[in-house]
Amino acid sequence: MKTSRAYTIAITGIMIAVTAVFTLLVRVPIPATQGYFNFSDVAIYFASFAFGPWVGLVAGGVGTALADILGGYAQFALLTFFAHGLEGLAAGYLARKKSGWWLLLAWGVGALCMIGIYFLGEFYIFGIGPEAFAEIPVNLLQNAVGGLVGIPLYYAVKRAYPPIGRMGQDRQWREE
Repeated sequence: MKTSRAYTIAITGIMIAVTAVFTLLVRVPIPATQGYFNFSDVAIYFASFAFGPWVGLVAGGVGTALADILGGYAQFALLTFFAHGLEGLAAGYLARKKSGWWLLLAWGVGALCMIGIYFLGEFYIFGIGPEAFAEIPVNLLQNAVGGLVGIPLYYAVKRAYPPIGRMGQDRQWREE
């Protein structure tokens, strides 16, 4: 399936907005690090699996960073951009094959990217120290919810609209 540049830009913009809304919709504060639990990972995994790694990168990074800025957590916006952006990129890259096992692997690697970057950023950049460990279980839960809702959501949309199954795959040249 050949997609136009305008189409990709439009889908990416929509997924940035959806990710920001999912991030802002429910926010449960984490006192130890001043962060919060949210549903951004549902949107990030859906975007990555449906539209590929680059949409996952931009929607995950920009959508969550924008939500941090709008929601009063601007100090975390840059760290959030990298943590969720890399999560979306890694998950989207590994999920290009679209089989069940690849999606599970993509989910796991995306979760490790997000959790690892947040931990390193909070521990070394913000100097939060041992309190950064307190956020690991919350980030694991956030990613678990993201995958447990995002993967079935992707399959449900794919069933209702089969062309979405080809949108995030590698583009290969073929003579027509």
